[in-house]
Amino acid sequence: MEQDTDLFKAILVPVDFSPCSDEAFRVACQMARLCGATMLVLHVIDTNALAAFNRLGLLAVPSDAALQRRRLRHHARLKVRQLLESKAATGVKITRVIVEGVPFAEIAKVARTGGIDVVVIGSYGGRSGSVDKIFFGSTAEKVVRTAGCPVLTVPLPTSASQRRSAR
Repeated sequence: MEQDTDLFKAILVPVDFSPCSDEAFRVACQMARLCGATMLVLHVIDTNALAAFNRLGLLAVPSDAALQRRRLRHHARLKVRQLLESKAATGVKITRVIVEGVPFAEIAKVARTGGIDVVVIGSYGGRSGSVDKIFFGSTAEKVVRTAGCPVLTVPLPTSASQRRSAR
């Protein structure tokens, strides 16, 4: 069921490889097929986390930071490749980008400068350390405020039994 509409031509999907991010990727692929849109998959290597590791002494020596960055970039390339080769991505034109920086700022920058029509992002990511992140991820919340285009937040899917008991 492929339709070509003018609703969305370019969809940005930031991924952090969490289950919620995987669900956002799946939803974005469906949207892209329905709209005839292209997708840009973006992964941001969080440089703040690396700096925190260094401050906490989790890196043996400061020179380990460069090695850790290379490892994170390699891991990101592998994980993004898995997404692109997944069944969900079949028939969708997808470009991938891996950058370093503060996740929400890099996502907003790409959304504003990349001709993006909509951002599809998981409601919360892999690191939910506080109550506000459990209910609505801080990165997703900041992207909603700064992207300059519509943002669709995607929660984890609920099972059919959970949906029935919620009614």
